Amino acid sequence: MVAPYRGHDPSPTSPLREPICAIDSDLPAGASMILAALIALGLMTLVMSLAWACVLRTGNGGWTDVFWTFGTGLCGVLAALAPWSGAPRARQALVAMLVALWALRLGTYIAVRVARGVEDVRYRTLKAQWGERFKPRLLALALVQAPASAALCLSIAAAATSPGEGLRATDVLGAAILLIAIGGEALADEQMRRFKAGEHAPGAVMDRGLWAWSRHPNYFFEWLGWLAYPVIALDLSGGWNAGWLSLLAPAVMALVLMRVTGVPPLEQAMLAAKGEAYARYQARVSPFFPRPPRKGSPR
Repeated sequence: MVAPYRGHDPSPTSPLREPICAIDSDLPAGASMILAALIALGLMTLVMSLAWACVLRTGNGGWTDVFWTFGTGLCGVLAALAPWSGAPRARQALVAMLVALWALRLGTYIAVRVARGVEDVRYRTLKAQWGERFKPRLLALALVQAPASAALCLSIAAAATSPGEGLRATDVLGAAILLIAIGGEALADEQMRRFKAGEHAPGAVMDRGLWAWSRHPNYFFEWLGWLAYPVIALDLSGGWNAGWLSLLAPAVMALVLMRVTGVPPLEQAMLAAKGEAYARYQARVSPFFPRPPRKGSPR
């Protein structure tokens, strides 16, 4: 049972205060969460503008993802530690470390790939489709990711500022979910890297390992990791209603990955590149959530 917030000691003679968010802070939890989200919105607008400028300079659209990942990670850590007064509580420190670990793993992986000159097939496809309009449209695509990051940071803050001293079983479970997700995504990325480094017939499709169960296992595990914050934040007893805001993270990521910048443009690009081989792959393998491949489908 989560203890209700009692606020400041009403006794005028008592020097003690009991803040919900951080030691020696007078800022209410809800206000700190909103402030963190607004700061994230402003910072990410700047970060994604810089990402756009970097793409124009280098010609590689992949830098958009690098800036977004590290920028969101920085804003997420700040949101977890809000309101930035006094020592963070154990839950705040845990959530901040989880966000930092996610950003460092994914951001470094993408940055190394992009620095080697490899451009994501999604951006190559957008360049071909948009032609001369690529630059202004890419700016719009970059900036729209700022409010998405702000929503993610609101979820992170809802988990970090959940009342209660020390760590609970749900904190451990949330951390385990995120660590499993990071490991699964890293494994999917490594399997694809090895496939691309090997020798295959023209038009060959990666359909082994995790890629035999999902056409986009890396996206699935990316989405799975954001479920960690509702697990940490939600209090079904009703003691922390702000915890429901944590559901924004998996909802936003599902929308982005399955409907906007993830699966749809990548599927379109793969069909154009692989043709019938990829169409057969689509027929037997789940697009997102892992499941055994359909039996009897042609390979």
